[in-house]
Amino acid sequence: MSRTRHGGGGAFGSGGRGPAACAGARNAGLQNEGAYRRGPGCFLPGGGTGFIGRALTRLLRSRGHEVMVVSRQPGANRITWNELTHSGLPPCEAVVNLAGENIFNPFRRWTETYQKDLLSSRVDTTHILATAIAKATQPPQAWVLVTGTAYYQPSLTAEYDEDSPGGDFDFFSKLVSKWEAAAKLPGGATRQVVVRSGAVLGRGGGAIGHMLLPFRLGLGGPIGSGQQFFPWIHIEDMSGILVHAIENNHVNGILNGVSPASSTTNAEFAKALGAALGRPAFLSLPSPAVQAVFGRERAVMLLEGQKVIPRRTLASGYQYVFPALGAALKQSVS
Repeated sequence: MSRTRHGGGGAFGSGGRGPAACAGARNAGLQNEGAYRRGPGCFLPGGGTGFIGRALTRLLRSRGHEVMVVSRQPGANRITWNELTHSGLPPCEAVVNLAGENIFNPFRRWTETYQKDLLSSRVDTTHILATAIAKATQPPQAWVLVTGTAYYQPSLTAEYDEDSPGGDFDFFSKLVSKWEAAAKLPGGATRQVVVRSGAVLGRGGGAIGHMLLPFRLGLGGPIGSGQQFFPWIHIEDMSGILVHAIENNHVNGILNGVSPASSTTNAEFAKALGAALGRPAFLSLPSPAVQAVFGRERAVMLLEGQKVIPRRTLASGYQYVFPALGAALKQSVS
């Protein structure tokens, strides 16, 4: 998913690994632990049963934290969205929202109804959590929202960091603006962080989940021209940045949840994925075919991209586990 407006494994789409992977992220990306929380605490991820949510839950639990997931379905260590709406926020140290309908659901056509579902699954859940936080007698110390790099306008030349303008030029950028606006809280009792995620790579899901079969068969390659930038991040770093944001008091505002390898193009990504699988990757997917499958507006997310720099993320002290694409892909397909 490129233009990586996708949350294809990121905030716009939706595995992770086991305790060993969590320990790896803990030891590498999370070395600079702040004063926020060094002992156990309770954390509440909305949409915590998805790809990023499962990895985040494992990482938090590996660090001694209790996790209660907000989900549509009841169960152990869960609270439903209806329960949250009617009963309010349970005592917790931090809230994270990862909820959102997958933009690249192959079974949904690009209709007005689907567009409303994409918007409501993000904005409504964010509003529910923000309202619960605002009404809580003991509000959490941190509130973290994951959105997407769709906020930034696609370009072959522009370079974007967290202070760059955007959010006002098409359906997806405006969706991110509404999404982030729904998260805003009055006052300063709770520290607020927004992570704009690129395409999330990892074993068992994420942005490469639907790509693996054609690439394994030697039928993979660039999408469209292949010249478009492809902002990406490994699942260990995505969950690592979220925990970094939760545990460190000095982290606030916007963070770009992307790899420092910001100049990666779609063609370079395809070549690296083919190399990781030991297969050729030169059969490009023409733009008209992408548009026919996904519709013109949604196809733009694959055919165009942005060069996104994680300037504030790096300045905050986060250390990447997988800063290079080759290593990230080898782990993801192993």
